[in-house]
Amino acid sequence: MPVNGAVHVVEHNLLAFRRAWRGSLTVSFFTPLFFLTAMGLGLGGLVNRGSGGVGGVPYIDFLAPGLVAATTMQTAAFESMYPILGKIMWDRIYHAMLATPASVRDVLMGEVAWLSLRLGMVASVFWVVMAIFGVARTAGSLLVIPAATLNGLAFAIPILAFTATQRTDNGFSTIQRFVITPLFLLGGAFFPIDKLPVVLQAVAWATPLSHGVALCRGIVLGNLAGGEALLHVTVLFAYAAAGVVMARPLLMRRLLS
Repeated sequence: MPVNGAVHVVEHNLLAFRRAWRGSLTVSFFTPLFFLTAMGLGLGGLVNRGSGGVGGVPYIDFLAPGLVAATTMQTAAFESMYPILGKIMWDRIYHAMLATPASVRDVLMGEVAWLSLRLGMVASVFWVVMAIFGVARTAGSLLVIPAATLNGLAFAIPILAFTATQRTDNGFSTIQRFVITPLFLLGGAFFPIDKLPVVLQAVAWATPLSHGVALCRGIVLGNLAGGEALLHVTVLFAYAAAGVVMARPLLMRRLLS
């Protein structure tokens, strides 16, 4: 029953997504296309002429894998805020689900599964764009898709837990302003973290994005050591697992009270 309940939650999200998938995938394709054209080729041309690239590779090769991690972070944050709060408060979809044999655990696992699918879609489209630009050159670079998906889950599930405590959407702007946007700019996607002051380096490495960026970049560039990969995956998985541990009792308190 728990598995079936979670599957039905995924099915509901797929049916809702069916109405908007064309626009969503179009945005998922053209956003990295324009970004890599402007930043990777435009700004990257100046960087390559001035310093020969970053870390011995052309700037677009440095930028693209970091940007896929940053993009899944942004997607994860959005998908775990308004859509989740809507299902709790405005549309009360979760209450309707719980009127069936589905449990809160089913709802949570179904949402985690759906978020994994959604983030995988975004990462897959981004990989296609990287391949168009000649950044994703090997079959091994396809591993950036699950890596970026895990990076997104490290944000999505803890934010889902936070959303379960909210009565309004006011807190979402705080997360965007003080967490997502600073990390997008300073999490290593656009320039090496070691260029930051030491204190900010420590802060950056304490967050999931820096590990997601390093993991995705190492996979695409093919220079990721086994121990380093294990460290990054462990940190990302720990954030995602902690989110599940927090989200279940918070959802139960919110939906069953």
